Amino acid sequence: MQYRPLGTTDLTVSAVCLGTMTFGRQNSEADGHAQLDHALDHGVNFVDTAELYAVPPTAETYGKTEAIIGSWFAARQNRDRVILATKIAGDGIAWVRDGKNVIDRQNLRLAVEGSLSRLRTDYIDLYQLHWPNRGSYHFGQLWKYRGGNPDASAAIDNMLEVLQTLGELVAEGKIRHAGLSNETAWGTMQYLRLAEQHGLPRMVSIQNEYSLLNRLFEPDLAEIALREQVGLLAWSPLATGLLAGKYADGARPEGSRWSISTGRNQRDTPQAHRAVAAYAQVAAEHNLSLPQMAIAFVNSRPFVTSTIIGATTLAQLEENLAAFDLSLSDAVLDGIAEVRREYPIPY
Repeated sequence: MQYRPLGTTDLTVSAVCLGTMTFGRQNSEADGHAQLDHALDHGVNFVDTAELYAVPPTAETYGKTEAIIGSWFAARQNRDRVILATKIAGDGIAWVRDGKNVIDRQNLRLAVEGSLSRLRTDYIDLYQLHWPNRGSYHFGQLWKYRGGNPDASAAIDNMLEVLQTLGELVAEGKIRHAGLSNETAWGTMQYLRLAEQHGLPRMVSIQNEYSLLNRLFEPDLAEIALREQVGLLAWSPLATGLLAGKYADGARPEGSRWSISTGRNQRDTPQAHRAVAAYAQVAAEHNLSLPQMAIAFVNSRPFVTSTIIGATTLAQLEENLAAFDLSLSDAVLDGIAEVRREYPIPY
């Protein structure tokens, strides 16, 4: 297992981060405990969750993933072996704090206390802002996101309040470090600027979507991640299973994410399926499995601190973990680059 520094902190995290959002929906408590045991046994020391999970999110599943992790900590008595990351939900979810969940001082304190209780722990190693109050281009919003109000004063005032509250929570020992999620280059730099100006907690990571099919992190955020030491925690390296090949030719395996999700699926486009087929051809030409090639590619990027992998079975988890032992040749990377030029933004 590879280990890397988490930003400018004294924490060292595994290149693999176990994503847990299936716990409580696609996976039972026993399944979740088994995955956590297996990951820990294979050197994974980094676990990511969120108050919003399980996913696809509903009022009934809210908080279930954190509760399953909490019951695992209670059963195993191993909290000290895990670097634990969780998140406060952003604005717009009707069942989170009565739909009044703008990220601010009051909601940060309520969310942290709720997570600590469900996780059965006294502290959170990395506390993240799940998505910005002002919106972002993630979750299928790319084609209509325009950056919001040109008057940034309200957004900056809110960022300062958030950083001040995070500083209080650090001083109280409830969180150790803070990070961003689904953030933009402008937002990231504003948080870093305000932290430096006011002596407040510095954001140490940014958790954004990144995969062969979604490389919007490059080039601007990638440069920020490298130069400012705010490494990427890459979520959905398999594009919710699309890069595993499970949805080829219209397939919808029973119990899979796409089979249980409702609403529009921004990834289900003709271009995305053609891109997956092209990447599959590259993998086949080099005797690689497509999902392992996809994960190995993300892991190889210099701006990535850790890649978040999720699974619904131990067999899937085993295959995903094995991808971190792969080193992609120049020929494979050249093939990937050719496909990317043909399908730069397939969804």
